[in-house]
Amino acid sequence: MVNWFSQVVALIGFNLKTLPERKGSAAAAAFGIAGVVAVLVGVLSIGQGFQRAMVAAGDTDRAVVLRSGADTEMTSILGREEVRIVSDAPGVARAEGKALVSPELFVIINLPKRSTGTDANVAMRGVEPAGFGVRPELKIVEGRAFAWGRNEVVVGRGAELEFAGLGIGSTLDLGASRWTVVGIFEAEGGVAESEIWTDAAVLAPAYRRGDSFQSVLVRLASPGTFQNFKDALTADPRANVKVVRETEYYAEQSQMIYLLITGLGTIIATMMGVGAIFGALNTMYTAVASRAREIGTLKALGFRSSPVILSILVESVVLATIGGTVGALAAWALFDGYRAATMNWQSFSQVAFAFEVGPRLLVNGVIYAVLIGIIGGLFPAIRAARMPVSNALREG
Repeated sequence: MVNWFSQVVALIGFNLKTLPERKGSAAAAAFGIAGVVAVLVGVLSIGQGFQRAMVAAGDTDRAVVLRSGADTEMTSILGREEVRIVSDAPGVARAEGKALVSPELFVIINLPKRSTGTDANVAMRGVEPAGFGVRPELKIVEGRAFAWGRNEVVVGRGAELEFAGLGIGSTLDLGASRWTVVGIFEAEGGVAESEIWTDAAVLAPAYRRGDSFQSVLVRLASPGTFQNFKDALTADPRANVKVVRETEYYAEQSQMIYLLITGLGTIIATMMGVGAIFGALNTMYTAVASRAREIGTLKALGFRSSPVILSILVESVVLATIGGTVGALAAWALFDGYRAATMNWQSFSQVAFAFEVGPRLLVNGVIYAVLIGIIGGLFPAIRAARMPVSNALREG
């Protein structure tokens, strides 16, 4: 066993020391793998960023109330009486004697993107004063909050960066009214940062919504009161509603886009990975062919086949790891924090988000590179081990 380990160590050291002599082919293999990993990590960072924006919007202390049968605010409508019933339900948190319940309007407007100038759907949300109490994470970071009863709006940071004409002091002609941007808000990177907010009492007549709402956002007394709150509302014959945790609501909305992006990214990376495997195969076959005489000499001296296989596999994995690490770091430098927007197909509105290249994604990229290295080095390693000593000594 000791002899076997000494053979493995000797062969690995020999292979790695000769890498500079084959720097051209070795660099080509590592570069190819780096490109594959960079693309994989870059594409998957889109899905990670989008999902984070949606998940960051959710809170286990909050519940979303919609019309029964509705999956999103776009297909929901609730009357003032149903809002009152929700406010009186057990389990609702209260502040200064008032229920922390936010009935909200949701309309879609068109604004041009900064990058392309093409129109895109943007969510405009009408809220009542409780809306800010229900979402304590929402903070005005520039300008001021809109004045109640006036045609003023505040804009999420993501929307302000992604869409044109949303700077403080800008005016928007929307519905039957003109609106003035008076502030910019942030909400810990959540989907609310892709929206424009205003007074629901002003937004309703501008879009002829009467005294109706699309949803009610509720802050619960504690996460544990959700089931009691839900059961009370769904059992009340006066309220035809659906109740879901906010975290589940946004997780469901992000699922389709996340699966689409990750699925396409995996397919692209797999196709490129096949090319990288062939590159690794070519590199390692060349390495074996150029060292055939050395391999034959070592086998003639008593070196076993398994150390030969293992040493070549290690060399291939080392090249792949170097390439994977370079590709992962390049993706992190290029994509992490890069801002973009995509359609949320549940609400048909744009969601602004930042690409997210986290540690887990970087590690997965390097693991993918290692797998490419193992596959690319396996067959050349087997060929080297099976090479007859007499033939190997005549080659090179």
